[in-house]
Amino acid sequence: MHLDHSELDRRTLLRAGLGAATVAVVGTELAVPSAAQADPGADLDWIYSCDEWGARPPAGPLSVSAIPTNKIIVHHMAFPNVTDYSEAQAIKLARDCQDLHMDGNGWSDTGQHFTISRGGYVLEGRRGSLERLRAGDRQMISAHCPGENGRAIGIENEGTYVTETPPEALLDSLVTLCATICRQYGLHAHDIFGHWDFRTTQCPGAAFYRQFPVLRRRVFEELGTDLGDVPARRWPDLWRFVGSPSVRVAQYLLAHRGYAVPVNSVFDAATVAAVQDWQYRNGIPVDVDATLTAPTWETLAPELDSDATGTPVSAAQFMLNFKGWADVAVTGAYDHATKKAVQDLQALHGLPRNGKLTTDTWCVLVGGVVRRSFRH
Repeated sequence: MHLDHSELDRRTLLRAGLGAATVAVVGTELAVPSAAQADPGADLDWIYSCDEWGARPPAGPLSVSAIPTNKIIVHHMAFPNVTDYSEAQAIKLARDCQDLHMDGNGWSDTGQHFTISRGGYVLEGRRGSLERLRAGDRQMISAHCPGENGRAIGIENEGTYVTETPPEALLDSLVTLCATICRQYGLHAHDIFGHWDFRTTQCPGAAFYRQFPVLRRRVFEELGTDLGDVPARRWPDLWRFVGSPSVRVAQYLLAHRGYAVPVNSVFDAATVAAVQDWQYRNGIPVDVDATLTAPTWETLAPELDSDATGTPVSAAQFMLNFKGWADVAVTGAYDHATKKAVQDLQALHGLPRNGKLTTDTWCVLVGGVVRRSFRH
């Protein structure tokens, strides 16, 4: 986001006028090296700090995570799609969000690390997030996505995007912010996910989510990443601390393989045991947290032609319907509506539009990213 002179002057006034709020960040500062890609001198002045937008002090102690950051999770705020794109609205947004999270949810501070207004202004959310971004070593423990709050940077975007898409200014700033986070934490464009990839929710909205392949490609170009450094498939690393539609897909596939697991999107004890048994039986390292690693997904998801039937087809139909293809019903029969939705999904991610549930197609269906998408 580029600021003109009037905005820069306003920033100077904000810095001088709001003063320094009490910092309530506590916790052990870890003696760890910064990420190799981190730039301690990075210009982050375009991000409005908590002091600049007048944040309240945290209501309780905040902590720095002890584990590395491995992804970005993008949200929509489910706030109105306002047409006020001003700096004043952005500051009001940040304050309203903090009030909601502290007074309504009972949290110590704003849940997410960063907030983007519909006008494209970028603001710090949880206090300490900007300082940690500059350091590029560990993130603040947040409250934006259970199970991922210690290892995922959360970005909230003003608006509701189930049927509408964000304004250009917001998208441009989101690209800039994601690229900056990637540089500072040593992440990549293929590490960008949506909230519903790790939580059963309508966030970030079906219309916005369909723009994610383009978002990732723009970040990929901004970073100048070599295509050879992108894995063939980056699957969502679901583990026993999360629940999401993708967990339900895994449960469908485990049931198809003969496991007696509930199909309910909850990563319960039966699902943990089934994942670990599947890993053991297939010579895959058994993960203590039953993480659905890439080899786990790739052995679990069967490649299907368009004449397939049964539980795996139901799994695909459930996810397609959940992610906005309303014409798809969960029948277990690979009908015309299912094939058309699969082809649409493939087109979004730069895959051949053959309507088959290939391994690449399964990956993007459950929220993952494929290398071929960056050639598109």
